[in-house]
Amino acid sequence: MSTDESVVNQLDLSITGMSCNACAMSIEKGLNALPGVEATVNFATESARVAFDSTAADAATFISTIEGLGYGARTLAETTPDMLDAEVRERVLMLKTRLLVSLVLAVPVAVVSMFMVLQFSNWQWYALALSTPVVTWGAWPFHRAALMNARHRNTTMDTLISLGVVAATGWSLWALIWGGATDSHNMSGMVGMAESPHVYFEVAVSVTVFLLAGRYFEARAKRRAGDALRALLALGARNATVLRDGEEVVIEAALIQVGDLIVVRPGEIIAADGVVQEGDSTIDASMLTGESVPVDVAKGSKVTGTTVNLTGRIIVKARRVGADSTFAQMTKLVRDAQSTKAPVQRLADRVSSVFVPTVIVIAVLTFIGWYVFGDNANRVADSFTAAVAVLIIACPCALGLATPTALMVGSGRAAQMGIVIKGVDVLQSTRRIDTVVFDKTGTVTTGVMTLIDVVCATGVTRAEVLGYAGALEHASEHPVAKAIANAARAELGALAGVGHFESIAGMGTIGVVDGKRVMVGGEPLFEKQLTIVSKDMKDALYAARNSGNTAVLVAYDGSAKGVCVIADQPKQHSAEAIADLRKLGLRPVLLTGDNRATAVAVAEQVGIDTDEQHVIAGVLPSEKVRVVADLQERGYAVAMVGDGVNDAAALAQSDVGIAMGTGTDVAMNASDLTIVSGDLRLVADAILLSRATLRTISANVFWAFIYNAAAIPLAALGYMNPMWAGLAMAFSSVFVVSNSLRLRTAKLTPHTAFVHATR
Repeated sequence: MSTDESVVNQLDLSITGMSCNACAMSIEKGLNALPGVEATVNFATESARVAFDSTAADAATFISTIEGLGYGARTLAETTPDMLDAEVRERVLMLKTRLLVSLVLAVPVAVVSMFMVLQFSNWQWYALALSTPVVTWGAWPFHRAALMNARHRNTTMDTLISLGVVAATGWSLWALIWGGATDSHNMSGMVGMAESPHVYFEVAVSVTVFLLAGRYFEARAKRRAGDALRALLALGARNATVLRDGEEVVIEAALIQVGDLIVVRPGEIIAADGVVQEGDSTIDASMLTGESVPVDVAKGSKVTGTTVNLTGRIIVKARRVGADSTFAQMTKLVRDAQSTKAPVQRLADRVSSVFVPTVIVIAVLTFIGWYVFGDNANRVADSFTAAVAVLIIACPCALGLATPTALMVGSGRAAQMGIVIKGVDVLQSTRRIDTVVFDKTGTVTTGVMTLIDVVCATGVTRAEVLGYAGALEHASEHPVAKAIANAARAELGALAGVGHFESIAGMGTIGVVDGKRVMVGGEPLFEKQLTIVSKDMKDALYAARNSGNTAVLVAYDGSAKGVCVIADQPKQHSAEAIADLRKLGLRPVLLTGDNRATAVAVAEQVGIDTDEQHVIAGVLPSEKVRVVADLQERGYAVAMVGDGVNDAAALAQSDVGIAMGTGTDVAMNASDLTIVSGDLRLVADAILLSRATLRTISANVFWAFIYNAAAIPLAALGYMNPMWAGLAMAFSSVFVVSNSLRLRTAKLTPHTAFVHATR
């Protein structure tokens, strides 16, 4: 691409109308044929990323090129999440409607065709009436895709599906109208090829229904994949209160300008990145950082949009708004990570590039062979019958079932265990996983601050210290205060009342409990209040912090009487879950925005190595994506396990994203697997089940192709008429379904024998 005296721009497009990866390849080929253009088209995300010479092309050129190929397109900037959601909903509803209507009409056709006892005089005409809507309107998505690909000289599985349906229907019409298919001696359909032709309406409708079911479940999975961006955008503030000429005015958050003064009251979302100009408060930044400890802010403190103001009223001067905000950048990270993830080619589509043209050629050669060398008396009938038999036996009914049935059974088994699997691409990715990266807070740990120890001064009891501290902290909304108050209530029952309560931002709390002046906080508060802190209390305070915990002093009667130690504890089964992953030969890594001391303490408790390769601490949300990408560049196949909004981009970037169902919707939507209960032990089971499901899909596809390869010569040589071809095709479908049903009893306890069987 030439860049001399020009500017290389990048443009993202949203594309509609693609039905398979061959469509994406056609669009990509068409765009790359334009001068100065380098494009990649992602069928999975229905998008295109175009790098182009700004002097040679523009967005209008790309859109017209794509529309000329028979698809729809618009710039991603013009595409809102609601528009995308509406389009995907419409497509899912369309497929569901076609599937249900086709199923209702197809069932009686299949039943009466397969069971002679149900056949009545001229039943074939009723079969024609019921089949016609199915093979025309119901199968239209396949016919349309086949026609579009034929227009661009491509063939896909849609081509073979369409040909099979058309051939089976066309032959049945010929047999019914001119071939004497309604003759009484042909009621059983068990006669020779040329004696009295059979009708194959059941073949045409069965293929249509099976393949529509596959497309429907695929469309549902793709809709869930796009929910991440919609959920992320929903987190932003809708409105904001700004100061204009000294008056408070409520405006849309999108209209905030740099320099505006934003009034943020307790419980409100901060609408833009900025600096606190007035007031002090506590900010819940867990949406961005993933850490449960809130951040104290005062005049001069930087704050980030979409974080939540917890306590005091503050005024924030906007510094970064719109596309420049941290929130907008995070949204871009998720979008980029999803769009750049390498699409996994469907095995059936890859093989179809050779398989489909080959089958068509064989069918044509079969017709010619029988016409040239067959019985002169029945030359046309025998030729057409043999050619139709080839198309029917090759019709990919089993291939259409190979993926959706295994996926449905596997995902159903997973659902029973509390695991949600998005689609077949996820299963293909799990086989390569060798590294599992864990977010800390809310994933490995509970995400809730808990009192784990009370260190008391000489002569003071735990109940005394906890009673005073709990009573005072009960009046505060700070998570550390809540942890102390909850523990005090659990151990001591009812707590005393508090008088003259005062919360000092960034320092602690002061109040009167049972007539005594009580303080809970850090050293700055005690220094300001000229309160005595003994060496033993200081040593206990520092020891707790050096162990990665949060610690505060408790004082009354003029001196520090105790140290309350608070921590975000590992979940009950985290250590067991890490051990299970090690049994699978996987390498666990802890990734957190918290300090290294805290991260190492948690890693030691759950069994993760504590060197810098396995514990990566102090990482900002945007850096989590970089860490995952770096691991991938070094050759690791990475699964990311997280629960927060700050994990969403890293989940999308990873080879397999695994979200905790106890976390945010954004994380779940950006992930490939969701552990509904949040039990980390299910991560190993999810990987094992994914691998087992993938093995089943691979086996289904392999045997479906082998079956066709063996049966096609028999049909071409006249040893299998279309009726037997239809029965044989049905048998291959039964095999695929039966093989898939084995997943219902898959044993998932991680032990050596099963591990080796699934890798």
